[in-house]
Amino acid sequence: MQFHVMNSPFNQEQVDLLNQLLPVLSTRQRIWLGGYLSAVQDTELDHSSGGVALLEKPTSNDKDVNQELTILYGSQTGNSQGLAEEFSEKLARDGLKINLFSMSNFKLNTLKKIENLLIIVSTHGEGEPPDNAIPFYEFLLSHRAPKLEKLNFSVLSLGDSSYEFFCQTGKEIDQRLLELGANQICPRVDCDLDFDELATDWFNRIEAKLNEQRNQATPQVEQSVNHSTISNQPVYSRKNPFQAEILENINLNGRGSNKETRHLVLSIEGANFHFEPGDCLGIYPENPPELVDQLIEKMNWDKEEPVPINKQGDLLPLRDALISEFEITVLTKPLLQKMAAFTTDSRLEERLRSDQELSAYLYGRDLLDLVEDFSPWQVEASEFVKVLRKIPARLYSIASSLRANPEEIHLTIGTVRYHAHGRDRMGVCSYECAENKQIGEHLSVYIQQNDNFKLPADPKTPLIMIGPGTGVAPFRAFLEEREELNCEGETWLFFGDQHYVTDFLYQIEWQQWLDNGTLTRIDLAFSRDSEEKIYVQHRMIENSKAIYEWICKGAVIYVCGDEKHMATDVHQTLITILEQEGGISQLEAEEYLMEMQKEKRYQRDVY
Repeated sequence: MQFHVMNSPFNQEQVDLLNQLLPVLSTRQRIWLGGYLSAVQDTELDHSSGGVALLEKPTSNDKDVNQELTILYGSQTGNSQGLAEEFSEKLARDGLKINLFSMSNFKLNTLKKIENLLIIVSTHGEGEPPDNAIPFYEFLLSHRAPKLEKLNFSVLSLGDSSYEFFCQTGKEIDQRLLELGANQICPRVDCDLDFDELATDWFNRIEAKLNEQRNQATPQVEQSVNHSTISNQPVYSRKNPFQAEILENINLNGRGSNKETRHLVLSIEGANFHFEPGDCLGIYPENPPELVDQLIEKMNWDKEEPVPINKQGDLLPLRDALISEFEITVLTKPLLQKMAAFTTDSRLEERLRSDQELSAYLYGRDLLDLVEDFSPWQVEASEFVKVLRKIPARLYSIASSLRANPEEIHLTIGTVRYHAHGRDRMGVCSYECAENKQIGEHLSVYIQQNDNFKLPADPKTPLIMIGPGTGVAPFRAFLEEREELNCEGETWLFFGDQHYVTDFLYQIEWQQWLDNGTLTRIDLAFSRDSEEKIYVQHRMIENSKAIYEWICKGAVIYVCGDEKHMATDVHQTLITILEQEGGISQLEAEEYLMEMQKEKRYQRDVY
């Protein structure tokens, strides 16, 4: 972004200062500064300091409540945060004063003072709030929550309709705010994985409502717009992914392993990506062509027929659209409800009446199963694709440091293969990376920042990293980064998998880091190498005294990997360690761990 003197109210010296400042501001800083400047009037300048507005006193004697808005986000993978920052920037440009907070950083006792509130929140796991939303969520649903009759609010809820408790956190927050007397600016909107259009529609309605309120309260003032010069440099994002070339694609598992774990090296030369250890790479996968061909053949469609791929009416040949645009490997209840209108088979409607039977049917089946099980179908291809959701990106923890590998991104991807309902199945993205993409081919990628999983600012802070299987990926990035920075803090890795001989991922690298001191210690758990299965939580219990000592001297604990089993077991193990070694009750241990989470001393990236 560059300002020019022509058509602007600034002299050359001011323009030079602005051009030094603006390029180095983060999104959050630009939002804050825009809100601050809109709140400070000429009469509030401190003339004793040469007419410079004091940042400590951005007050206004004539406050207009319609021009101040708070946006809270609860985000596990970064989607809610990204939307909150995008919408904040747009509203700040409208002249509103925007207060943007992660739910974990929001002062709960100020909720009753807010008059305009937007909430953007995802649902994590089986209907649970994301980690950084837990304090706000628990406070709001508790008896401590105040009456909020003066609050105007709206909720945007993100989720995945393939889960039973779709958008549950957003629904509960929305309902609770209504119970507390708050008034909706606009009704809640529940978004599936392809959330862009619904989220934009929700925001546009909010923006129109807020502008309507402001126009009623204050006369319209014509504003001059300074159009900045737009760089020709492309900006790559979730909406405009970069085509990353595959440089390496290696199977990390040894011969005879039950697993296949791919180490991918992607070139990001020319992408201008910035990321930190703990961030993720989003990959837009393609559906297996053979599955698409079977589906088209079963429905007796023309693979070259143009079909719409968005609301704007853009067209693609049917086969290309089913490969690259639409999800066909996951069935959801909303999809089956829409599909029921296209078949004369009454059994589909019957199945939809029983949640238990429906849940059993959805598991492990795809769109080809559906069209085979409930034919005949009476629907044109162009109508059929309109009820499909867009194929969502898959997020993978980045397994490399940008400082150590400035033109590359490394990934650790477990290939998913299984047999169900008479057919061999595969994970869409992991199978594509393992089978359908060769060296020199490209993947559509973007950076997904993850503020909930970051190295501590102090390089001397001890780290305890728990990451079995592919969950070890971000810790490889952590250690690469700390090696580059010559960090002195101690590091402790807990890693596990099935067999030492075939499944010890990145074994040589861990050994090198042990030798040069980047890694202080490592504890291993290979579950199939002994009669009794040993997992990382068992190694933690064996080292409970040492873990407690590390916690007492300020260690940050990181957990990455499977949420349903591993992360739950590790969480309970940490409670047990605090309880036993600290001599406190289970409730006190749970509260202590929750406090560590609030202080970002206990961070999880689980899926």
